Amino acid sequence: MSEAATTNPVHDWIAKSVSENAVVLFMKGEPEQPRCGFSAVSVQILDHLGVDFVGVDVLQSEPLREGIKTYSDWPTIPQLYVKGEFVGGCDIIKEMFQSGELKTMLTEQGLITA
Repeated sequence: MSEAATTNPVHDWIAKSVSENAVVLFMKGEPEQPRCGFSAVSVQILDHLGVDFVGVDVLQSEPLREGIKTYSDWPTIPQLYVKGEFVGGCDIIKEMFQSGELKTMLTEQGLITA
């Protein structure tokens, strides 16, 4: 484990969240009430695919909002994690959905049925 991971409680919490939940979307707002368009699109795609996911509202905590960006080394929110792996932000989620790649990945991971 890197030194940064042991000294940053926010990173520890993020790591725990992505390891304990198969699909996690770090987003602005909650799945039932997204607070930005990109988060709303990401939620709509995941709902459309029928995958169970946990939505984490980064607006509830400034350290979390900044911490997720350094954790993934990705500058924008939302961020999607599947089985502990960072998938990407809204643009990547949308591209993967349109190409069918997201459905294939979630099916192969056993998270949705084809």
